[in-house]
Amino acid sequence: MSSGRIRVWGDPILRQRTRPADPRDPDIAVLVAAMLETMREADGVGLAAPQVGAGVRVAVIDRRATENNEDLILINPMMEVAWGEATMEEGCLSLPGVWTEVRRATHVRARYADLSGNEKTVKADGMLAIAIQHELDHLDGVLLVDRISPHARQALAGALDRIKESTGAAA
Repeated sequence: MSSGRIRVWGDPILRQRTRPADPRDPDIAVLVAAMLETMREADGVGLAAPQVGAGVRVAVIDRRATENNEDLILINPMMEVAWGEATMEEGCLSLPGVWTEVRRATHVRARYADLSGNEKTVKADGMLAIAIQHELDHLDGVLLVDRISPHARQALAGALDRIKESTGAAA
């Protein structure tokens, strides 16, 4: 289902909307374990399934961003409500070396299933709220460069081109 290699800018899977996942499917548990390992190896805060080549609605967020110090596994997450606004510097494992200011909600509430299929809700602020929004964007084929001004994106054009060239990815 996934290679463990992080897909980067220019890879078409990053622009595709994901399909729902069956939380009880054993392949999903294998995918989640691989995603957690890949995220840790890359020292990331979160990772979405498309970033490792899987087109399913699954994301993981590292325990460093959670209040209970446990990894957050989001299967079929949906944003219920987001409020407040702040601009913070954000990076992405699929855009290596790129950091830019992104405006996001400061508070969120999202619904998701866990690996047992239990429906859950997470309320978050701070880094966790930003990570949830970032990973849900990935599940909808949206990258952080889609959330910035055309001027800011133009300023990153050289870095984005270098990422594509380094991987041989198409536009």
